[in-house]
Amino acid sequence: ITAMDSNHQSNYKLNKTEKKFLRKQIKARHTLLRHEGIETVSYATQSLVVANGGLGNGVSRNQLLPVLETCGPVDALLMPPNKPYSFVSYKTAEESKKAYVTLNGKEIVDDLGQKIILYFNFVEKAQWKELGLQALPPGLMVVEEIISSEDEKMLLESINWTEDTGNQNVQKSLKHRRVKHFGYEFHYENNNVDRGKPLPGGLPDICDSILEKWLKEGHIKHKPDQLTVNQYEPGHGELHDIFDSSLCFCLSFKVVMDFKHPDGITVPVMLPRRSLLVMTGESRYLWTHGITPRKFDTVQASKGHKSGIITSDVGDLTLSKRGIRTSFTFRKVRQTPCNCSYPLVCDSQMKATPPSFPESKREASQLEQEYVHRVYEEIAGHFSSTRHTPWPHVVEFLKALPRGSLVADVGCGNGKYLGINKELYMIGCDRSQSLVDICRERHFQAFVCDALAVPIRGGACDACVSIAVIHHFATAERRVAALQELVRLLRPGGKALVYVWAMEQEYNKKKSKYLRENRMSQGKEEEGSSDTPGPELLVEQVPDTGHKEPACQMPSISDFQEGGRNSREVTNSKLPVHTNRTSFHSQDVLVPWHLKGNPGKDKPAEPFGPGGSHDPSPVFHRFYHVFREGELEAACQTLSNVRVLRSYYDQGNWCVILEK
Repeated sequence: ITAMDSNHQSNYKLNKTEKKFLRKQIKARHTLLRHEGIETVSYATQSLVVANGGLGNGVSRNQLLPVLETCGPVDALLMPPNKPYSFVSYKTAEESKKAYVTLNGKEIVDDLGQKIILYFNFVEKAQWKELGLQALPPGLMVVEEIISSEDEKMLLESINWTEDTGNQNVQKSLKHRRVKHFGYEFHYENNNVDRGKPLPGGLPDICDSILEKWLKEGHIKHKPDQLTVNQYEPGHGELHDIFDSSLCFCLSFKVVMDFKHPDGITVPVMLPRRSLLVMTGESRYLWTHGITPRKFDTVQASKGHKSGIITSDVGDLTLSKRGIRTSFTFRKVRQTPCNCSYPLVCDSQMKATPPSFPESKREASQLEQEYVHRVYEEIAGHFSSTRHTPWPHVVEFLKALPRGSLVADVGCGNGKYLGINKELYMIGCDRSQSLVDICRERHFQAFVCDALAVPIRGGACDACVSIAVIHHFATAERRVAALQELVRLLRPGGKALVYVWAMEQEYNKKKSKYLRENRMSQGKEEEGSSDTPGPELLVEQVPDTGHKEPACQMPSISDFQEGGRNSREVTNSKLPVHTNRTSFHSQDVLVPWHLKGNPGKDKPAEPFGPGGSHDPSPVFHRFYHVFREGELEAACQTLSNVRVLRSYYDQGNWCVILEK
């Protein structure tokens, strides 16, 4: 209990305001512990955690520091990026105690005029686990002061937003922005232009001298012939997919652009006023880039820092308020097919299109063969190297079984659970011969089979486990059939534990480990667990092409009966490709696996089907059906001779324990 709590206890007649404040302070303490693992202490120290006083809820360093300094010299103010709290350390514990007593419950106003109340608690030490040093994406370079302030002003004035909307430059109003096209109209629905319909007038005259200068200086190899001008409202951004040119030009104010690798790692890059971002190689083709919609950017507080990565130095971060932004996007229209060195992510070089959602048993089986069975056979070695830490609740289930129990692990993978409890007789099976071979190398009993037809006598097993398997079946009927096969193996009274990947990767306001571990290491996609405003000029940006499907209703038992949700009542439904370490927007998705090391095959995989590739890190795609809340339990309730003992959520997975 803290010093302030003790004072309240001694003065037991608290007024209504004091009681409300005490409840809020205790709630803040519990929230920090539960969601962030920050432990507060009951005695005065030199350090405090300031709940609500963080960059994540709009409090800048310039706002908070003067408030804290009223109680004494501040030794350190640590403000983690995107977090609603900060840490402050004073020279002495007396100064820290003064801040605790006088500033607790203090109301401040953020840059948007919103009132924020600060809550203080003592911590043993003000510290933050910083991320390792990040590097700019390969091929990325920032050139500062690329044009003069006079040229900047003329560029801004060259665009007349008051013209008739029927103007030849195809002026349009989209959500939160205004758009003009020059040279060709850029079609956002397919990220392309109609080469046969050039717009009259070409590019604005002011652009000609600037582009000629860039050509002479070697920043571009070809003079662009298409320009799109966007004017964005404050707080809104732009998202881009793979692009074909290499320059980003920022005017009038600094802005943070996020670069994202296919594995989910994000690198924030500061673009100063009048700077040029040069993108070549991997940064140009493999990484996506965008400006995240938000009212503030997290930036370096030190005045000497201008361009480059926004580091994780929590002692040097603050907020920068955004204003209206105008972007100039230059493109060179390609007249011949693309032959870049990144065919796995190049729309024009992909040998095939993404598969459609299956509409029959035959199509479902073919989809699983190509995007589950074949993939795991190819990636078995790398996959196994990332599967070494058993999940605690699965271990708990296995260790609670009676000594001598016969247990089947259906979809055992590399045998991670086969040796957990030496007092059990465990046998594993998997569809992948390569994974079964790894099990045998580890001296486990395992064999190859399909989870829909396990060659074990019915009623022979005391228990079964199916961990991260059933979500690979492509239709509701096949998923129910896999569950029924588990039940068939059990003796009366036998139990089965089933885990499937959840669509809800943020549950009860807490992100799963899958979302929290936004890291660079490839291939470690454990299912739910794992070890005056002015413009910027962008050359060849492409808008967001993410798949965001409307939410469907909570599943019911009838959805899984014959004639229910066989596939989905859709036609020509292409399966979206999921971005690793992000939330799901579709239930049926292809999840990338970036193979590391020697794949062991002569032909690495194409993203959407077989074919040759010379990419040093081939990308495979696995089919998943991620389950919504209640869906797994509803499927189990359609089974015969079984009851659900427990249904729960575990780090991004939906789980059930069944009893026959």
